[in-house]
Amino acid sequence: MPSLIDLRRRIRSVRNTQQVTKAMKMVSAAKLRRAQDRVVAARPYAAMFRQMLGDVAAAAAGDEKLGANLLLARRPEDRVLLVLFTADRGLAGAFNTNLIKGSQQFLAEHPHAKMSVIGRKARDFWRKRGGPIVAERTGISQNAAFSDAAAIAREVIGRYESAETDAVYLLYNEFKSVIAQRLTLTRILPLEVPEGRANANYIYEQPPERLLETLLPRYVEIVVYQAMLESAAAEHAARMTAMEAATSNAGEMIDNLTLYMNRVRQASITKEIIEVVSGAAAV
Repeated sequence: MPSLIDLRRRIRSVRNTQQVTKAMKMVSAAKLRRAQDRVVAARPYAAMFRQMLGDVAAAAAGDEKLGANLLLARRPEDRVLLVLFTADRGLAGAFNTNLIKGSQQFLAEHPHAKMSVIGRKARDFWRKRGGPIVAERTGISQNAAFSDAAAIAREVIGRYESAETDAVYLLYNEFKSVIAQRLTLTRILPLEVPEGRANANYIYEQPPERLLETLLPRYVEIVVYQAMLESAAAEHAARMTAMEAATSNAGEMIDNLTLYMNRVRQASITKEIIEVVSGAAAV
């Protein structure tokens, strides 16, 4: 049976841990609010850009040069590139675990695939196991910037245009709500041009096919940036939920330890009283 001193030390240790998890929950909640606002603000822009791209593609559909665009070229998917978005830190529940499991399943289905990993968790996991990593970036998971997304997009576009890879996929957690994130696997190259309105009321200052050549790389950048924003918001939500559960569990543990400590103390007092009474009776 542990002594009262050991129990008090255990309670003090759990209480200190509870203060840390509570503070982390509050920090994640504040960061989540900003990340969620960025996601909500970016979604209409991405949807409008997608619609505009479809309209321009519909206007340029009759041009023969459109099929020669390298970003629209389709090849057998022998060499595939997976861009994996994870967090730089843990303590976020199953956020990173689900992503790593998803990447393992993807590599099982595509044995010759390569990976570009975003975040320390994916980098450390696949480095230890000799994963097929061709590029890595860390320190950008929580502060998603468009410049980082543009750099990633230019890298994958360069690999695709030079025929180093035949398809590019993104794997990330999509932010649905504070308690729900959805593992999302989407192909960004070759591009699937959305259906547009052939009679869209646009006045083009340059031929639609030339305009489309400019918009396609920008569309890839926006898709990558949207994935980064979704992943950042999902990470903060997962960490806030995990820290809230940890704080609640620490409170329950403190209550149980306090109850057990009181029982031990009561038993110790009762034992001392019995010893005093027994000694007095013997005298």
